[in-house]
Amino acid sequence: MKRCIIILLFFILLILVWAGLTGDLACIGLEESLWSPFVLPPPSTVGAYLWDNMANGKIPLAMVVTLRRLLIGYAIGLVLGVPLGMLAARFQCVNDTLGMLALGLQALPSVCWVPLACIWFGQTEAALLFVVIMGTLWSVLLSTENGMKNVPPIYARAARTMGAGKLYTLVHVTLPASAPFVVSGMKQGWAFAWRSLMAAEIYVSVVSGFGIGQYLHYGRELQRMYQVIGIMFIIIAIGLLADKILFSPAERWLHRRWGTGKD
Repeated sequence: MKRCIIILLFFILLILVWAGLTGDLACIGLEESLWSPFVLPPPSTVGAYLWDNMANGKIPLAMVVTLRRLLIGYAIGLVLGVPLGMLAARFQCVNDTLGMLALGLQALPSVCWVPLACIWFGQTEAALLFVVIMGTLWSVLLSTENGMKNVPPIYARAARTMGAGKLYTLVHVTLPASAPFVVSGMKQGWAFAWRSLMAAEIYVSVVSGFGIGQYLHYGRELQRMYQVIGIMFIIIAIGLLADKILFSPAERWLHRRWGTGKD
């Protein structure tokens, strides 16, 4: 309860500072704004935009479109990245080649894939999915590889001492022990995929449906700063919910299960 109160008070303080700087606290005599509403709109304007567009269904529909793209691309990235990471951890030649490629491509900003995706696939859903997959794949591959390499060798030796074969040791010992690191990589891959999709939706306009990134783009083009800030809040909220609901609980449980977490 104490932590919740501190967090709540912190964000209330931030909103009050924002309102004070934009002249949104007329009730206590703070009517002067340091910035024009065109540059930095007050919280009331942003809140009204979010309320209206949540009520008429535009933002929820855009969220559904964006999350559908994200989940499909992220799932494909996981299906490709985990097995390739296992191969890179098991075979040195794969690590020296594919692992080195993954290490280099992970450092490449996701927005760099957007021009190639537009040329190869056009203004289509496939272009968006390609960018999301590229944002997910390399991070998951590297985390799986590192996770399997960081498993204490005593685990595998103990299993072999008790008569376990190589396949049994891999499936029942090495993979579960590396799961905390793999989940951390999945969490990082989700973050990269989310940023990749936002970059792609800003630059790729498809006719199959407007996503959150498209609303951010058109808010900029139409010079609606209240729309830009409102959509930014939506993006932040989705990212926080995904972390707090999906990844953090699984990560904590796995670390406790294998004794790798903090006491």
